[in-house]
Amino acid sequence: MERLSLQAELKGNPYPGRGIVIGKSGDGKHAVTAYFIMGRSENSRNRIFVQEGEGIRTQAFDESKLSDPSLIIYAPVRVLGNKTIVTNGDQTDTVYELMDKQQTFEQALRTREFEPDAPNYTPRISGIMHVENGAYNYAMSILKSNNGSPEACNRYTFAYENPMCGEGHFIHTYMGDGDPLPSFEGEPKLVGIDSGIDEFTEMIWGSLNEENKVSLFVRFIEIESGSYETRIVNKHK
Repeated sequence: MERLSLQAELKGNPYPGRGIVIGKSGDGKHAVTAYFIMGRSENSRNRIFVQEGEGIRTQAFDESKLSDPSLIIYAPVRVLGNKTIVTNGDQTDTVYELMDKQQTFEQALRTREFEPDAPNYTPRISGIMHVENGAYNYAMSILKSNNGSPEACNRYTFAYENPMCGEGHFIHTYMGDGDPLPSFEGEPKLVGIDSGIDEFTEMIWGSLNEENKVSLFVRFIEIESGSYETRIVNKHK
């Protein structure tokens, strides 16, 4: 698979929707993840990321403008022991709760499907990072309608063992703008992760469409110790 430029992928798509990047830093010392949200409606754009425990939660920037919280207010990131869960919806809680009961990432997601937001049927994208005793692996998932039909849910899981330094995978909800919005296709894209946390954060935020971008979360987890650094960027301040 050709390694793509994450910057070029983001700049070339005005509306990837919500996106997850997971991989390993170029120096091999950090497990890396990023999650961003975008919006076209006032309700979707009226959000910020706030820290909650070891994870984050979306929150309305202006509560008076919040019209429907059902698919936009959730915890995108939660930490369960040595596992970091990153998703684009309330399936974060499903994965957290069922993995805490010894179910697997894939088993937990079998209880969920794409979002009920006809006619888009937005895919649910999810990631899990496992950092323990100097070892690191991750998996990503997408649950999507069957070519726009809500009668069937297509489920795909991609697992990555011993990831290579400076490489990651990028999955997002939409192929681009449209009506209805076209769901992501194929396996997660192989992308480079060549910089430190601040440069990586600035690159992603600067590459997202200025009109549509809303919030960004980036975390670098030290593989040997499990300690981490986090960056949060919100358009609304």
